[in-house]
Amino acid sequence: MRRCLVCFVVLSLLGLQPAHANKSGPAQYRMKYQDPVLEQLRGANKAAKKRRNKRSEKIAAAERKREAREKKRRKRLLFNMRGVAIPPSPKVFKQAYHFPPVAQYLTGTCWSYSATSFFESEVARQHKRRIKLSEQHTVYYEYLAKVRRWLAKRGHSAFSQGSENNAVTRILEEHGAMPLAAYPGVMAKNRRHNHVRMAKQIRQYLEHCKEVGQWDAKVVIPAVRALLDKVLGHPPSEFSFEGKRYTPRRFLRDVLKLDLNAYVEVMSTKLIPFWTVGEFNAPDNWWRSRDYHNVPLGVFYGLITSAVGKGYTVAIGGDVSEPGKNGFKDAAVIPSDDIPQASIHQDSREYRIDAKATTDDHGLHLVGHVNHAGRDWFLLKDSGRSSRMGKAKGYYYFRDDFIKLKMLTLTVHKDVLGKLLKRFRRPARTQPKKR
Repeated sequence: MRRCLVCFVVLSLLGLQPAHANKSGPAQYRMKYQDPVLEQLRGANKAAKKRRNKRSEKIAAAERKREAREKKRRKRLLFNMRGVAIPPSPKVFKQAYHFPPVAQYLTGTCWSYSATSFFESEVARQHKRRIKLSEQHTVYYEYLAKVRRWLAKRGHSAFSQGSENNAVTRILEEHGAMPLAAYPGVMAKNRRHNHVRMAKQIRQYLEHCKEVGQWDAKVVIPAVRALLDKVLGHPPSEFSFEGKRYTPRRFLRDVLKLDLNAYVEVMSTKLIPFWTVGEFNAPDNWWRSRDYHNVPLGVFYGLITSAVGKGYTVAIGGDVSEPGKNGFKDAAVIPSDDIPQASIHQDSREYRIDAKATTDDHGLHLVGHVNHAGRDWFLLKDSGRSSRMGKAKGYYYFRDDFIKLKMLTLTVHKDVLGKLLKRFRRPARTQPKKR
């Protein structure tokens, strides 16, 4: 009996069970035969793949090291400011009230920092109240607005972290505002904003929706909200301020008391006629706002000097990628060996806009002015990191030539324009496009 049992086990292991082992019929399960020659070839393939992967990883690691070394050695052309009389510190500027500079860290939300700071200064100027507002409250709802337009346009709408100063005005109108204390807009333990991964995830999700034809906002928006909530946190519907409960809309109305219709967007370009109101031609104007008042460069610059001279501040945007902007020196100028000072005018400005040597890449808050060594200098509060490389720590000093050649748009209170507002007309919607 024991011998039969042993034989049965051996035959079973070999897949050679006797017929009486399965009485259900001639069809029997047996262990799959592993051909030794094929197994040898498969093993050789695995070993070869492992060697290839090891070699590929070795090459990839070497390339990563090379790229890291090159990144450390990477150079950027900078004007050394030799011969330039730079203001010695922010203290020499005549300044309007503003909160100290804050950093945007690893985000593309300069537009919210500059315009939010601008409105903080407006509250202080008009109502003598100093209230630090949440920049990320606006950013949260601007992301959702971009997604809604992206869905409505079936993917034919710009989606990035960038936007314009008047996006803040639009979001304030739609969603109100809240103090920074009520919504810091950052969930990271280090309290430093980092939107890189979040923005990439939203973009990839939208591309997936486009691929499968998912255009239902009721499905997409909640998913995007979940991504935003994880990084920024969910904005509260109510919050406490000075012992009272407010909704964001009521806070805007009863505490900030800002008349958002009193703010004007201004640009200077020959793309559309001067003294008309039209579209600012830039990717960050993703909702195609046509509310920009177009003026000649002399008027554009004059509005800035007039504003700061009367105690107003200006939210301003333009190109800050020039060698003449040196964060280590806290200053931005146009070197005379780049373009002679006498050649900085409407046309030279336009050539650079058309060639995309001047682009809309940063928003700042212009908060002060000084005439230093015979030149006009402006104090710019900046949320970007390069403004912290020098001594000014969050500020830049822009000379008059840099403003004239490189700044593209500004936001001011309508009183700065005064009677000039009556000169504007809105052209037909057939104005030229350059996208």
